[in-house]
Amino acid sequence: MPPLRSTRPVRNKRMKPAAPVAPAGPAVFSRVDWVRARLWGVGVVLLVLLGALWGRAYYIQIVRGPDLAALAGRQYAAKETVTGSRGRILDRNGNILALSVEGRSVWANPAEVDNPRQTAAVLAPILDMPAHKIAAALEKDRRFIWLARKVNDKAAVAIKNAALPGIHLTKENERVYPHGHLAGQLVGFVNVDDEGLEGLEKALNGRLAGRSRSTPVQRDAAGRRLSLNGLEENFPLQGDDVRLTIDTQIQYFAEEALAENVEKFGAKWGGCLVVDVPTGEILAWAQYPFFNPNRYKEFPERLRRNRLAGDALEQGSTIKSFLMAAALEEKVVKPDTIINCAKGQWKLGRFTIHDTHAYADLPAGKILHVSSNIGAAKIGLKLGAEKYRGYLSRLGFGERSGLSLEGESLGILRQARKWQEIDLATASFGQSFSATLVQMAGAYLCLAGDGVRRPLRLIQGDEPARPDERIFSPETMRQVRAMLREVVEEEGGTGSQARIPGMVVGGKTGTAQKADGRGAYGAGRVGSFVGMIPSEEPRYLICVLLDEPTKSQYGGVVAAPVFRHVALQTMAYHGHLPDSDDPLVLAAAAKEAGRKSGRRGAVAESPAATTASTPAPLEERRPTPAAVPGAVPPVMGMGMQQAVQELARHGAVPTIEGKGRFVVQQTPEAGRPWPSDKKECTIRLGERAL
Repeated sequence: MPPLRSTRPVRNKRMKPAAPVAPAGPAVFSRVDWVRARLWGVGVVLLVLLGALWGRAYYIQIVRGPDLAALAGRQYAAKETVTGSRGRILDRNGNILALSVEGRSVWANPAEVDNPRQTAAVLAPILDMPAHKIAAALEKDRRFIWLARKVNDKAAVAIKNAALPGIHLTKENERVYPHGHLAGQLVGFVNVDDEGLEGLEKALNGRLAGRSRSTPVQRDAAGRRLSLNGLEENFPLQGDDVRLTIDTQIQYFAEEALAENVEKFGAKWGGCLVVDVPTGEILAWAQYPFFNPNRYKEFPERLRRNRLAGDALEQGSTIKSFLMAAALEEKVVKPDTIINCAKGQWKLGRFTIHDTHAYADLPAGKILHVSSNIGAAKIGLKLGAEKYRGYLSRLGFGERSGLSLEGESLGILRQARKWQEIDLATASFGQSFSATLVQMAGAYLCLAGDGVRRPLRLIQGDEPARPDERIFSPETMRQVRAMLREVVEEEGGTGSQARIPGMVVGGKTGTAQKADGRGAYGAGRVGSFVGMIPSEEPRYLICVLLDEPTKSQYGGVVAAPVFRHVALQTMAYHGHLPDSDDPLVLAAAAKEAGRKSGRRGAVAESPAATTASTPAPLEERRPTPAAVPGAVPPVMGMGMQQAVQELARHGAVPTIEGKGRFVVQQTPEAGRPWPSDKKECTIRLGERAL
């Protein structure tokens, strides 16, 4: 076997080395400068990325810019609606009848509450609410829940000190009536949202309500408000103040006398209006039982109603004055025309008309003096339905007064063509049609004003509801007022209890039957008296009505004494009392002197607010006098609301400085006299009561 040979080539030392083999691939890559290539690659990538960034920036800034800007704006800016406080209601002298003060309300964000049951247990005694009710509210899936609106100062401080997670305090305006029940039904009240519900608060809600505006506000990352951009300064949001013609002192006189007689004679309710004759301004609008708008929820609806404008009743014999004026004006009768009064009983068809006394022949001028129904009916039949009804309509019966009143009644005055003979006869002595006490005041204002009907006024600065209109001649009015003077001043007149020694008074009594639920006349009566003082040139007109008195039913007994008391006190208040040594006049003068030397407030003896429909005795309704008569009252340590009420009773509106819930300083100091020119005062607030 031949020997094996190696396959490894034998290198010949004389042979030249073989040429190197070229790498695989195109020959172009053999000439690439890879260092430079890498640099260019990085540059291209950077250019692409930079272009993408510029493109993205263009898209965000230009294409999406407006949308994103709006989205960002919603995150740090928002619109907030701000409502100003409600305007004040003032009397003619600037005394405050209603104002808004800053209060606190409690709300919760259930999402922030750690332990609803434990939180409710803490809040229950503070808010005087059941713990289970609070806990149920805190367990709701909501971000805002009211727990209590307009809490008192003590509760607000307790909640603040408790520092409960998710429980917050917010500011709200609270309506306060410093004089309590004084003119309560007239002023009315607002609900928890500051909306007027009754009285002038509702009728004038558009003027009194604070104005609302929406404005951009800035917020930080936590959502806290940074500013209001000067909204309060640029746009005043405060509601308009309203100044009434009411005088709180005369209002007190009327309420005091009315309360006494309603209780004395067991009436359902009573009303009294006092009118300044030369101007037609209403000086007092009194109603009893009282109503305190500070606690309106405690009173039933019948006590909150403004009955003087809302209740239309048959007025009885007080209507005879208008019949007599119309008959004299139309020359149907003269004061000396003889009227046969049929000795107290007269049949008209199937009906019989009665008098309280058996009068025979009477001159027309004596019909009002003795208040003869038969005499009035016969004069009415002579006058005729068309003429009589026309005068009643021109005097304002059957229409609203034009005052800013809520729920005012039109009364009932049917068209003359619907009157039968008996309707004309009964309308002549105040039945068969109904009217409110406001309508009666407006009609008697025409008699007191020499036959010119001028509108009643309740709000100072408002334009009259209608122009003046002459209805009767001055001579007719002179004759009628002479008859009304005899009703009071001469023996046998039905209004003798309205006499005031040393003064000439004119007026007319009224006693009207009331219809029952079946449309027939029942046992109920309305006793009334309308008087003017002095009779020759009247300055004040006073209308009084008591509904369903039980211990006596005659207007001359139940209503005339109210007139006398109010007239005496009003004349004394204005310094017009006669020079007389009569005990009544001397007592009125002494009372007025005591009032002027006592408290300087507009209502020096204003009765305290009653909490129920039945009043406290008169001696309990008088307030405790100030520690220093005529001096600044002490308000240190009081809550802000209480201090404002106390100062408002003295006719002062304090300037409030500082922050907190309690008064820590007052200027002038308690016990010092009020400034002679104007009652200016300042209270400073702090967080702790002294």
